[in-house]
Amino acid sequence: MSLHSKDPRPAEPPGQDDDDANGGHERVAKALARAGVASRREVERLIAAGRVALNGAVLTTPAVKVAPGDVLTLDGRTVGQAEPTRLWRYHKPVGLVTTHKDPAGRPTVFEALPHGLPRVISIGRLDLASEGLLLLTNDGGLARNLELPTSGWVRRYRARARGRTDQARLDKLKDGVTVEGVRYGPIEARLDKVKQGADERAPANVWVSIAISEGKNREVRRVLESIGLQVNRLIRMSYGPFQLGTLAAGQVEEIGPRVIREQLVGLIAPRNMPTGDRVLAPAAVHKPSSGKRRAPLADGTSGDVLEPVKLVRKPGWAKPKIKAPYRGPPKAKGAAKKTAIHARPPAKPGPRRPPKGR
Repeated sequence: MSLHSKDPRPAEPPGQDDDDANGGHERVAKALARAGVASRREVERLIAAGRVALNGAVLTTPAVKVAPGDVLTLDGRTVGQAEPTRLWRYHKPVGLVTTHKDPAGRPTVFEALPHGLPRVISIGRLDLASEGLLLLTNDGGLARNLELPTSGWVRRYRARARGRTDQARLDKLKDGVTVEGVRYGPIEARLDKVKQGADERAPANVWVSIAISEGKNREVRRVLESIGLQVNRLIRMSYGPFQLGTLAAGQVEEIGPRVIREQLVGLIAPRNMPTGDRVLAPAAVHKPSSGKRRAPLADGTSGDVLEPVKLVRKPGWAKPKIKAPYRGPPKAKGAAKKTAIHARPPAKPGPRRPPKGR
């Protein structure tokens, strides 16, 4: 951000929060969050502590908007420009909470991510016992757009549950269902597999494929529980057009800019739309000293020392064979023996013996 004006501007009148409609102006908390400094709530605390300045003037309120040419500083250090929108696929394993800070001290998704990533937020959530695809982005506006039911994006799951049901009962979920006063919209459910024990009257283990478009808190578990199925494993297979695929548990993979432009047109502000066809850089793994990601500097660096990710091959890959050094063309069979015979000097004739009987 280059110098544009001397004094910070007050917030625009109510009803003018659209950044594009206001010439690219955006609230300071949003600008710092997009630059990867901290969450909006954390930025408000930084402002209250007098650590944020706009064009040299220390801010005392977050009710300030920033223009594209303004200079923002945190603790006297210039904050760099925000990156274009980026998107990652992450295979969340069981046992991680989808939050930045957990009051109970449980391990979180964001603590488990490679520290080569910028500050990211999740698109939707998966609870502690759920696993599968979790989309991550550095664009809070995109996350909100994709979480809304009006986006029409379908979330697909596979659930393993204990109980008894049939396809006819699952088909009734297409009309929606009310559970404990909460109304859930239409749900597509397909019975994939039933494993019945020796006692046919006992509950069976079933696999069910689920498709929802609302994504309310614990929706799949509560709806299946209402029809007598106790979910003991839940895997999110896809979120809109993005699939879990063969992504290993705990693995992160960035989605390319071209795919973002094709799939997310109209959901990202034009100034944040990425260009090119390749991802910026692969994630790197390192162990930070403080355990927290640092705010990006004006040169785009974070100040952390990164180590390159070691290549991990899948089991079953063949190891490269060690080739012997080149020793010239092979010799024909018997060539060495024939050469040795011809190279022997002829034998000298000895004295003649007289014939016997004379």
